[in-house]
Amino acid sequence: MAAAVGGEAPAAGPAAGGALWAEVWALLPGSEEELTLALSGEVDGCVRPLLRRARGLLYGAEGRPGGEAAAAALRRLGDVLRDYSWEKLNAGPWREVSKAWRQVYAYGCLFGALAEVAAGRPLAPAVRLCDMGLLMGASVLDNVLARLVRVLQQHLPREQRRGAAGLAAEKPVVLEGIMDHWPCMRKWSVDYFCQVAGCRTVPVELGTRYTDEDWSQKLMTVGDFISQYIVNEKSVGYLAQHQLFDQIPELKEDISIPDYCCLGEGEEEHITINAWFGPEGTISPLHQDPQQNFLAQVFGRKYIRLYSPQDSENLYPHESQILHNTSQVDVEDPDLVKFPNFRKAEFQSCVLMPGQVLFIPVKYWHYVRSLDVSFSVSFWWS
Repeated sequence: MAAAVGGEAPAAGPAAGGALWAEVWALLPGSEEELTLALSGEVDGCVRPLLRRARGLLYGAEGRPGGEAAAAALRRLGDVLRDYSWEKLNAGPWREVSKAWRQVYAYGCLFGALAEVAAGRPLAPAVRLCDMGLLMGASVLDNVLARLVRVLQQHLPREQRRGAAGLAAEKPVVLEGIMDHWPCMRKWSVDYFCQVAGCRTVPVELGTRYTDEDWSQKLMTVGDFISQYIVNEKSVGYLAQHQLFDQIPELKEDISIPDYCCLGEGEEEHITINAWFGPEGTISPLHQDPQQNFLAQVFGRKYIRLYSPQDSENLYPHESQILHNTSQVDVEDPDLVKFPNFRKAEFQSCVLMPGQVLFIPVKYWHYVRSLDVSFSVSFWWS
């Protein structure tokens, strides 16, 4: 539910720009009672009074609204909330951390960032607090931290703006080190799949890309798929399986859901894990997905090209409902007579190497071509 907005903004500290504070205040509920401080679970008894005290300082329950003393006290409470919840976030495996404690951490980041703005301090620390809340916390107040950081970025000095975005700005980025501890990085190979799942029947996509007229699907064993399409390379086939890890739990035990997937509103059971296994030359046409995507490369390399959703009109999506999320353009050999505006579309590209994870923001267009026999795992989350 969107936060209600109403009432006048409390006066900012003497050095905080009035226009900026008005923009920030407009993101918050209109009254102290509407900022509900709801948590998805139980936390230590001392935490809720700290949250209520911080809320009271923010809305002027004590001292002059937005005054320097209130801003300093709010900053200290934000520090306490973050320090206290940080211990809980790092006490064990991430997936066992209560969402309530991640929300407490997010509130601590929110109150800290607001205190920085109210006191008229430099904005870079406030932006960092927002990003830390987005990375390690859980969504609160209709994802207010994401909305707040967008406002703050626009007021940063130009030279600082380029480095302030991070995942919060939803730009593609290659992440290192996330997969280093996954067992799949030392275990998985073509031979390993034959041993673990050779006799298991799975759906296989036949053809270079799913937009080709001769593209089809067929059920076969993993062993037959490897023999025909990986070892002998009789034609192009691709194992693209959405249930593979549920069907063969031995493989699921070799991977981990990236911690970043917990940034969203959904729970872990709503994260979709996909397997992509195929020979060199397999292509995923330029398309976009309705969810955030972490593409983890286990072995082999992939060439990937990405286009912003802002370029959608220049990418000529299919008009049919079935393929409306797929471009008609052959990215690496475009027909510029038929699709003249494609030359206007700006793109980023990379070669995704084993052990790297590519973050593909929701609705970002992406084209993928396997440079080797390749296995990737993708995590779709909201």
